[in-house]
Amino acid sequence: MAYEFKLPDIGEGVHEGEIVQWLVKQGDFVKEDQAIVEVMTDKVTAEIPAPMSGVLTELRGKPGEVITVGSVIAVFDENAKEASASEEASSEDDEPAPAAKEQPAGPKKNEQSPEKEQTVEEEESATAANGTGKSTATATQERPLAGKAIAAPATRKLARELGVALSEVAGSGPRGRVTPDDVKTFQGAGSVVAKTAVSAVSASPEGFRSMGEHRAPFGGLRRKIAEHLVKSKQTAPHFAYVEEVDMSKLVAMRADLLPVAEAEGVKLSYLPFVIKAVIAGLRKYPVLNSQLDEQAKEVVYKNDFHMGVAVATDQGLIVPVVKYADQKNSFTLAAEIKTLAEKARAGKLTLEELKGGTFTLTSIGSIGGLFGIPIINYPEVAIMGINKIERRPVVRTIEGVEQIVIREMMHLSISCDHRVVDGAEAALFVKEVIQYLENPARLMTAF
Repeated sequence: MAYEFKLPDIGEGVHEGEIVQWLVKQGDFVKEDQAIVEVMTDKVTAEIPAPMSGVLTELRGKPGEVITVGSVIAVFDENAKEASASEEASSEDDEPAPAAKEQPAGPKKNEQSPEKEQTVEEEESATAANGTGKSTATATQERPLAGKAIAAPATRKLARELGVALSEVAGSGPRGRVTPDDVKTFQGAGSVVAKTAVSAVSASPEGFRSMGEHRAPFGGLRRKIAEHLVKSKQTAPHFAYVEEVDMSKLVAMRADLLPVAEAEGVKLSYLPFVIKAVIAGLRKYPVLNSQLDEQAKEVVYKNDFHMGVAVATDQGLIVPVVKYADQKNSFTLAAEIKTLAEKARAGKLTLEELKGGTFTLTSIGSIGGLFGIPIINYPEVAIMGINKIERRPVVRTIEGVEQIVIREMMHLSISCDHRVVDGAEAALFVKEVIQYLENPARLMTAF
């Protein structure tokens, strides 16, 4: 009996998803709850499990194709037996065992037939080149098939986006596993070869050579990020405010706490202290911890403090959320931020870890620059940029005398939705945050 499996509701506010890769192929027998397809939404990348055991008689949708919730993505024959499916898969995909029945003349048992080899190579090339091939490996595969590269789903997705055939990439990971760096290195080398070929035939009479161009697919997470940012800029009229803060006392306090944090296995950055200072500011100016319900024409003030923390990954900027941040101490915040960042870079975040944010922080201090003007993480109404801490001379009045002294200085930048937040409110909020950062002992009395 055929059963049509429809794309389930992946989460709150998610109406469609992009197929990243199929984790099975047509004709496979799958068990209930086995992951069959990887789907990416604007919030999370998730593996969709099978609703039942059975043979997959049809797969609908190719990698890169966007499908809506409720659309049929696969058809199951729930009456088919695992044994028959396994035998069929064995006859199609596996080489005969030495003790199998006598075979017609053909390749020896240690040779792979030309037809089989071509199929593997063509499938791999099609998948990488245009995102329309079928994946025949799962994320946990450890034993390579003949002519088949070992790679995690994120690496395969990167290869598709860069137009790289994984079967041509030499893996540097354990057991020859292809890593994202391997793909990037291969793509870069290929681009050089392509550009050299173009320039060789396009030399001008004056002796100049064109370097040509190359293209890469604009899809996947990068496209989702673009759509989200465009919506934010088109919907919320942004304005920015920048102020500097003297971090000298906080730098000294963190230095004192580092040995304690290390003893507890915690990597203590400045971010937990900034989060605490921001929450203190949000309590005084709650409009910055709100969202605009345009349909109801109401400003929704959030009583909880769920802090989004932007994380740079190989696939783009992702914002996991630290829930109930006001109820956690600095060490707990530091440990949770580290865990979320690691999961983000590994592509292991759950939808729950990505939704519900009320205010977002983004830090580019480790890269440098004076300050940046971030784009609001819509539908929130504000985002704060944390920038580099730099020792520089400033004028301070000490015992009634103006003096030039060296201080640990940093810029805070904030972008706000002008429909909800006025410039004066944003400036006062930032000043409040600065009061706590410049006098970190006050944080002990803020909660």
